[in-house]
Amino acid sequence: MEPIRVDDVLDRLDREDEPFVEFLRRDSLSLELYRLEAGATDPQEPHTEDEVYYVVSGVAKIRIGDETHPVEAGDVVFVEREVDHSFFDIREDLVTLIFFAPPYGSLTEES
Repeated sequence: MEPIRVDDVLDRLDREDEPFVEFLRRDSLSLELYRLEAGATDPQEPHTEDEVYYVVSGVAKIRIGDETHPVEAGDVVFVEREVDHSFFDIREDLVTLIFFAPPYGSLTEES
């Protein structure tokens, strides 16, 4: 497999109507690029998969369950499946790389 350039994925994201784009999917995981503009509201709801966020750029806070943490470029954040979480106080446009394991949408509430 050829390396994937994040700039190419950002260009693809510019053409989407959603704040995210999936760009890699395998049996064990999927990857998405997720972007929220400064001041935006994060519409996420808990997922059925574990997630790891790598903050590519931006400054914000993330609420995970009852905990709140500041995040900025270079930070890595783990969110366990089914845990309520969202970004807020987005002070600079936020771009995150999301690793879902197993792949996003591959599990259901009954799994």
